[in-house]
This record gives sequence, structure tokens and C-alpha cells, in this order.
Amino acid sequence: MPQPVDRSADTLAKKPPSTPAYRRQAHISTIGARAFLLEAPGDFDLPAQRRIWALARALRHWDDLGEIVPGMTNLLAIFKTTPEDPDAVTARLLDAWERAESIDIRGKTIEIGVHYGGEHAIDLAELCNRSGLSAREVVRLHYEGTYTVFALGSAPGFGYLHGLDPRIHMPRKTVPSLNMASGCVTIGGMQTGVAVLTGPNGWNSIGFADLQMFDPTADVPAIMAPGDTVRFLPERIEL
Repeated sequence: MPQPVDRSADTLAKKPPSTPAYRRQAHISTIGARAFLLEAPGDFDLPAQRRIWALARALRHWDDLGEIVPGMTNLLAIFKTTPEDPDAVTARLLDAWERAESIDIRGKTIEIGVHYGGEHAIDLAELCNRSGLSAREVVRLHYEGTYTVFALGSAPGFGYLHGLDPRIHMPRKTVPSLNMASGCVTIGGMQTGVAVLTGPNGWNSIGFADLQMFDPTADVPAIMAPGDTVRFLPERIEL
């Protein structure tokens, strides 16, 4: 009687190996007639961001660019005039991405004292419900992290911080808080940050920091810059 044949090894042998993220092609889309958004392939991680920083540095030499806006594993290139051949621009950007070598921006270290819990921690209970962790565990995981400023945006001086423990990732709210205070320490998805403006905010607040993130009268208005390292210090915990 014929025996069943195990073809799993053949299947594995024929299956093409997955392509590493750094070898995949970036995705480019247009925003209006003059702006092109390049999104890095792969995960939202530091290696991808380092290549975005390298690409931004390379594009500074393009005379036809009016503005370069590095984001979180993406980059917006805004041309001075509407390109006659958008496909040629896309090919040019993809070529620049392929040539970009990872760079590591060695920024300063910023320590931010935080009052965890209390009146400003309006979303801490929901984060506990979602994660299954106690409030004290959530707070500990947050302040034990070491964070890298990937980019500035959303509001003047607001830093998008990478390095949040996956156990306390929390989706942004479907209905934003209408009047979240400036200084609230927040979590949005896999990122954390400090609110710089008082007003509507879809991130989840777990505490408050007195340090002013943005001062328009200062020589360097924004405290944070891409490549900086951020540590949160638990000055007070009120749970």
C-alpha cells in the first residue's frame, strides 16, 4: 500500500524567501501637484528612520526642492514648481532612497520630570483595562523606557518618541478629548509624547510634565530635535 508522501520540505524549498525590509521598495504618493510622500518599507523602527534621516540629508542638495519634511519613517518632498514629469520625480526619489545609507543622529539627552496619575491622567484607567496591567505597572513601564525623537510635527515642538514598551501601546481615541492641557504626557499607538498645546487631542494622557516643550522667544524654540534621547523621570506618582 503506498505511503503518504510528506511534501512540506518541497513546499518550503519552492517558497521564495521573504525580502528584508531594507531591500523592499519604498512607496511614493503625491499630495497635490508639488509634494511627494515617500514611505519607508518595513516596520516603524529605528533602522527605517535612520535611512529617512540619510535621505533628508541627501535631498538638501536638490536645487528644485522648496521644503523637505522628515516624518516618522516617511519624508515629504515639496518642489518649488510643479514637476513636468511626476513619474520621473518618483523614479528619482526611489533612486535616492536606494542610495541612502543609514545614519545615526547623535542628539542630546533630555530628562523630563513627570507627575504620573492625578487629574491629568484621564486615560490611565482605560489603558489599564486594555493592557490588563495595574496603573503602577503602566507607569513603571513608561518611565523605564528610553526614547528616541523620530520627528517633530503635529504642533510646534511636539516630538514623536519611539521606544514605547509594546505592552502599553494604546490606539488613539476615536473621539478626541476636547481640551487636553499642554504638558500632558500621552500615548498614541506605539508612540509617546508631551502635548505642547491646550486643545483637542486624540492621544491618551497618563500624567503631566511642567517642562515647556516649545518657547517661541528662545534662540532654539523647540527643546526636542530628531535624534535626541528622552527619559521620563517619575517626580510624583498619584494613583
